[in-house]
Amino acid sequence: MTSDGYLADCRARLAFDLLANTWNSVVLWALRDGPSRHVELRGRVGGISSKVLTETLRRLEFNGLVERSVHAGTAARVTYELTPLGRTLLGPIDAFGAWAFEHGDEVMAAQERHGG
Repeated sequence: MTSDGYLADCRARLAFDLLANTWNSVVLWALRDGPSRHVELRGRVGGISSKVLTETLRRLEFNGLVERSVHAGTAARVTYELTPLGRTLLGPIDAFGAWAFEHGDEVMAAQERHGG
């Protein structure tokens, strides 16, 4: 892919859109250790409403990154887990998080200089 490929390739834009939504990356990362129920995810993520978590899980499922499973029983139990495709995003999310950890102070300093 040429450097201009990122501008023209709708697949590259799709990837950037997936990671641009803060909650997508956070929820994918929260699912890295295996299946979780909605209430467990909400506690692990913190700061996310039940409604936004549900919307995020639906969006991730729509994109083939998360699988929703209903387990039969006296009270149906629903779990969410990463698909193999979803697992492929853990590396880029980790790399982006490492970049933020290393350069976050610089970004915040720039924002302060510009009145942000």
